[in-house]
Amino acid sequence: MGTPTYAAPKEPDLSMSELERQMLPRGRITYAPETDYVRLGSTRRNKNQSRSLSRDSISIHTARRSIDPAIVLPPAFRTLSFEIEEGKRQVALEDEKKRRDQAARKPAEIEFGEMDHHILSVANLFLRLNTSRGTGLTAAQAAQQLKTVGMNVPSAPPSRWFKKTFVYLYGGFGSILFIAAILVFIAWKPLGQPPAPANLALAIVLVLVWVAQAAFTFWQDFSSSRVMASITEMLPDECVVLRDGSQQRIDGREIVPGDILRITLGNRLPADVRFVEVSSDARFDRSILTGETVPLLASVESSDSNYLETACIGMAGTHCVSGSGWGLVLETGDQTVFGRIAKLTNAPKPGLTPLQKEILYFVCIIVGLMLTMILVVIIVWAAWLRKTHPDWISVPSLIVDCVSVAVAFIPEGLPIAVTASLTITANIMRRNKVLCKSLKTVETLGAVNVICSDKTGTLTRNIMAVTECLVGKESLPVNKASSAFENHAGLQKLAAVASVCNDAEFDASTLTAQIIDRKVNGDATDSAILRFAEGMHPVQHTRAAWRSLFKVAFNSKNKFAINVAQSEAQVTPLLTIKGAPDILLPRCGSYLNTAGFVERLEESDRLELEAIKDKWSSQARRVILLAQKPLEALQFTLDQPREYEREVMANAMNELILVGLIAIVDPPRPEIPEVVRILRGAGIRIFMVTGDFKLTAAAIAAECGIITQEKRHVHDVTNLAFEDEYLEKAGIEASHSFDSERVYSIVLSGSDIETLDDRQWDRLCKYHEVVFARTTPEHKLRIVKELQKRDLTVGMTGDGVNDAPSLKAADVGIAMGGGCDVALEAADMVLLDSFAAVVEAVRYGRVVYDNLKKTICYLLPAGSFSEFWPVITNVVFGLPQILSSFLMIIICCFTDCAAATAIAYEKPEADVLNRPPRNAKKDRLVDWKLILQAYGFIGLFETTSSFAMSYWYAQRNGIPFSMLWFGFSSVTDEQQNLLNTASSVYFVNLVVMQWFVLFAIRTRRLSVLKHSINWYLLPAIIFALLVAILFLYPAKFHDVLGTSTVPVEHWFLPMGFGMGLLLLDEVRKAVVRRYPECMLAKVAW
Repeated sequence: MGTPTYAAPKEPDLSMSELERQMLPRGRITYAPETDYVRLGSTRRNKNQSRSLSRDSISIHTARRSIDPAIVLPPAFRTLSFEIEEGKRQVALEDEKKRRDQAARKPAEIEFGEMDHHILSVANLFLRLNTSRGTGLTAAQAAQQLKTVGMNVPSAPPSRWFKKTFVYLYGGFGSILFIAAILVFIAWKPLGQPPAPANLALAIVLVLVWVAQAAFTFWQDFSSSRVMASITEMLPDECVVLRDGSQQRIDGREIVPGDILRITLGNRLPADVRFVEVSSDARFDRSILTGETVPLLASVESSDSNYLETACIGMAGTHCVSGSGWGLVLETGDQTVFGRIAKLTNAPKPGLTPLQKEILYFVCIIVGLMLTMILVVIIVWAAWLRKTHPDWISVPSLIVDCVSVAVAFIPEGLPIAVTASLTITANIMRRNKVLCKSLKTVETLGAVNVICSDKTGTLTRNIMAVTECLVGKESLPVNKASSAFENHAGLQKLAAVASVCNDAEFDASTLTAQIIDRKVNGDATDSAILRFAEGMHPVQHTRAAWRSLFKVAFNSKNKFAINVAQSEAQVTPLLTIKGAPDILLPRCGSYLNTAGFVERLEESDRLELEAIKDKWSSQARRVILLAQKPLEALQFTLDQPREYEREVMANAMNELILVGLIAIVDPPRPEIPEVVRILRGAGIRIFMVTGDFKLTAAAIAAECGIITQEKRHVHDVTNLAFEDEYLEKAGIEASHSFDSERVYSIVLSGSDIETLDDRQWDRLCKYHEVVFARTTPEHKLRIVKELQKRDLTVGMTGDGVNDAPSLKAADVGIAMGGGCDVALEAADMVLLDSFAAVVEAVRYGRVVYDNLKKTICYLLPAGSFSEFWPVITNVVFGLPQILSSFLMIIICCFTDCAAATAIAYEKPEADVLNRPPRNAKKDRLVDWKLILQAYGFIGLFETTSSFAMSYWYAQRNGIPFSMLWFGFSSVTDEQQNLLNTASSVYFVNLVVMQWFVLFAIRTRRLSVLKHSINWYLLPAIIFALLVAILFLYPAKFHDVLGTSTVPVEHWFLPMGFGMGLLLLDEVRKAVVRRYPECMLAKVAW
């Protein structure tokens, strides 16, 4: 234990009641821990549940924690006391309101040096804020304060509308569209001689598309912001305060200055507080404000004149990473340190997610090719056409051709489709009780191939209950223990220790309910023990007879908690301790028999207890040992706190008196075995990572389906020690050798993890079923890091403070909705319902990636490949540009864009969870397989058929292809009208065929006939049809836009081509499914 420090007892304040003066603590011991803490991620939510054995702490607790003043004082004295104190404090309350009003009117640059909350005594602060240490605020006071200071929420950040508008207009492809519009306007005037109406129309359309894209981007940003805001609002935000003399759970937004806040391990402080009571190991992570990675040790007394440096102030947004305590709320909302700093700084711009970077990479390639082709066109024109065929392409025509190349290459609908797909998927997951805190989470989920799951609260219900207890050598079920309590001295001792060495408390709002229905403020293990003790004897009565001197908090390294208390009937204090049997049983030298007398613990007794512990553990029950030890030779004096603490810890190391064992059951969630089976089918391995005893962890893993092998076939650390070749030579049985093709299970403890080298980790990562038991936060973090070093994409689930480092380090951190604040903040995703929701999360994580591939595969053939070739044939082969630049714009930004957005609503394919996850480092969003499908199959089919239909129409109307080939000559007005119709035929052929492409790309390997219906496709097709009719059939558009009506047969012929393409793709998919090792399967996208 580290070096303790001592805080002198506080002098009574004259404004305090007699009861409060009597309840002042005698003194306080604080000490620095021996080891550094692992830095925990910052948090945002406030909920006091944490998965740990206990949240006990070293602190001096006073009687007011367990005795209601209303019970102690007669009504007349209570009324008089209240009236006297209320009169004294009314003036102070008015002064406080004036102070806060002045502070609110000050600029955000207010000097923190003006604050004096840390300098004043705690008693004076209670007077200033008109509250009481014993009872807290009244409901009326809290309501009035809430009206005065407002809700505990920060003000909305500035909108920065000018910057956002600029990004909406010129971000993405907006700048290219804007420049293209300007160039076409110049090509119309002054370069156009005479000005071509078609160029003016094209310029206007480009401007309209530019504005429409900005408007749609704004709408997408607005809608996605609303989705993410709704997700934030669904995260739990509660805290426990002392009001009207009892602990109450309230919304964190309703906390007000003067509230007395309960602070427990894992909490995020919702407001600035002055610590009025803290355990000696209470530490707070201030990295969110200061960047300091070492948690600060908290104290009641001021340690620094600087408000931002003193240890007696807890700042909003910081986290309790160890210990516990109580804090007096000083400031809320914008008046907190965090709120004031937020006004002085601008939030950093979030970086690009991996998928956005990949899309940006793809777009950069496309833009690079576009610029290259534009340069080629200019060089060909300048070096050849301008000299050889000076009348073929004028400068305005060259500008339009360059714009056409740009339009042909850029998939204008891609950014819209990407944002829509991610937002839609995040919204769908929200409805399934899966909250993604960032769009990055949606992307990464599809690549997860290992999920390391915590046990308690994740795989189990976290509704613990004591099923059996052992006193002496007698094992009793809970119901028999309750009935035998009155005449059973051993049970009475057990109930007393279970009540005293316990930090859980019943919520005041449910004290009259049945024990099983009462709300408990505390962790699940302490809550189960509290209910067990209450079932035998009222805990409040037991605790009223004891005065707690100080406590040692449970931590995942020590695996025990201590409470040194003194009863009214005893002169010397009693050390009570509870924790893991494998840690505490070796320290026990005697035990209490059923009659309550102490007997020597012989070796045979130890073996018998070990057998009972192992039996309960193998039945998937958590075993807790409770012990005590009188500190007869130790006198508690304020003058020697350090010696006292050292003596207490030394006494806890040996000669403990075993009071009893308690078996706690936390049944697995009924849906977990099916969830594990589905995830395994999706190529995801489930590893259990827990702090439980090895046998307990293995038994629960078997119940959950994480371990499927018989117990005798489950490996341990010895199987990682040797290579297979050595085992074969040594003649060791075959079960010890390792074959990666078979399913193997292994169970390791935290001590085993510390001994593994890189070779053994390589071997371990090949196991299909892994359970890590008795792990610490350091072990969990190392597990994640080692898996990632071997190119595994890791998802980590958890709900406690000890899970936070690994949640932060994992590729996807997954917290449970009932988890502590540190875990909720460190995680990327929150499961509000149960672990079963992770199936939907993985499913839609893969769907979003699939749908984006489908979107790109849909956009490239018509919006890029089929538009590029008309420009090339025009420049190189002297053919008329068979698809006008205007119609290119219509395809990219109108007819294809609606369908691309509809693809974002595609449901998961039937086999989405039957195929292995993608490799996040090797599987690109746009790879050569997708390019082959989009260009080599669909694009080539569409381009060839569209050219054929266009020139066939021209051939039938007197313009043979031979006349146009290398023509480089102008045409008559009549021929131009026919070519305008041929251009419209090309356009219609692409529009109609894209309908069938839309159905073909809905599945990548399964038949489209087996896929679920997407009702958004039909409106998208109708929209494309109406857009085509709108620009082709009104006669007033023909001369201006260069369009024309299309003969009816050219609406139906593309349907035949489209049906042929769809059937060919169905045959391709059938071959891939039937022959997965064939060449066609290897190049399938």
